[in-house]
Amino acid sequence: MAKGASISGFPEWLPEQRAVEQKIIDTVKRVFELHGFIGIETCAVETGASLLKKGETSKEIYLLSRLQEVGHESDTPVSERLGLHFDLTVPLSRYVVEHSGQLTFPFKRWQIQKVWRGERPQSGRFREFYQADIDVVGNGDLPEHYEVELPFVMCEALEGLHRFGLPKATIHANNRKLSEGFYRAIGLADIEGVLREVDKLDKIGPDEVEKLLTEECGANEEQAEACLRLADIVTADPDKLCSRFDALCDSCSIDRASKGYALAQQGLDTICTIIRQSAQVRPGAIIADCKIARGLDYYTGSVYETFIDGVPELGSICSGGRYDNLVSKGSRKYPGVGLSIGLSRLLSYLLGTVGAEANRQSPASVLVAVWNEDARDASNSIASRLRSRGICADVAPQANKIGKQIKYASKLGIPYVWFPADPDAETGSDAAADSVKNIVTGEQSPADPVSWLPDTVYAQQAIVINKE
Repeated sequence: MAKGASISGFPEWLPEQRAVEQKIIDTVKRVFELHGFIGIETCAVETGASLLKKGETSKEIYLLSRLQEVGHESDTPVSERLGLHFDLTVPLSRYVVEHSGQLTFPFKRWQIQKVWRGERPQSGRFREFYQADIDVVGNGDLPEHYEVELPFVMCEALEGLHRFGLPKATIHANNRKLSEGFYRAIGLADIEGVLREVDKLDKIGPDEVEKLLTEECGANEEQAEACLRLADIVTADPDKLCSRFDALCDSCSIDRASKGYALAQQGLDTICTIIRQSAQVRPGAIIADCKIARGLDYYTGSVYETFIDGVPELGSICSGGRYDNLVSKGSRKYPGVGLSIGLSRLLSYLLGTVGAEANRQSPASVLVAVWNEDARDASNSIASRLRSRGICADVAPQANKIGKQIKYASKLGIPYVWFPADPDAETGSDAAADSVKNIVTGEQSPADPVSWLPDTVYAQQAIVINKE
């Protein structure tokens, strides 16, 4: 790697690309706040004990050490060391416990921050990236209706990104109670193991999953086949979901009076509610997909994965679910449900595939020209007046020829150049008054920094889609 080259998996965006990223963040944040979610920010560093709460993630954690400690890290148990957070759910669980006395429950929070994850960098996957999370956390209990409402909020947030070129996204929903109850009803014992293996279906295919179920989870051939048949149920019709599940139970001779079947029925009812309500508001936006398992151990209810229609290679761009046991303080539990968007993965797709970019690098609407360095104070004063009125303004860096100053503005995409009154102009001449030029249209007119307003079309930084 050349000296000074960027490190793989840690993206750096050009100014116009960063502008797209910021617009995406602002759009998503706006939707979250429209639904009453409260913004928080947590520290980037957590203890190893906190980070390991999510299960099989130790290989993904970036542990921290000072230079003085190099060579002695192994003396300290991982649970007592510090590491960068790899998601925003673990920090939330700690935050809720520590501030439970100051929070109002149910606590609805949004959080958009960078996270760090030690995975192999590849297209759309980074080691440092932005996540955008929403969660609702209850105190002691949490109504089930939030399992229906949160995917609706995420649907709305993703729809808000259509204007940047994001195609339609579909949320695939399942319920861990449905899967767990079915597995128990057919006689399986290693439920967490089965869920983890089924979660690999899209990555390794049914043949490999069936092999893992028999070799690693103690399933016989018939049980493994039944697990794959359940995972094969995908539909946006709740009636079809129920009929296909009933037919599967009949073929497996499941006892309808068993505890496993009763648990599965609870999960089935929740998924049907989600699909029915979704069909009324956003038909087809949420579908039932019984292979969605979310391999992490702490999920207890509905689970979600989101895919962009027609772009399967991108994988899931938004995931989450219900968790009842992740957050606790003594005997008090704080159940929650949440979803997380991988914003950097979306940005990579929009920049690289769709061709989204900002129409200008600088947020300034106006560049104030400078006739000569002795007149710079006058240019600075004009810019200050414009800024006091909420108009983004910059001042030319050098008192070059006016043509060069206009070229500088054009390179940054600044649409207007402001010409202060020429101090050497004769009284009564046009040059003795301020004027502003739209360098996009070529129009120039007199202007007063106290009252002038840029045309809305040119005042705002916009995102353009460069489709081939």
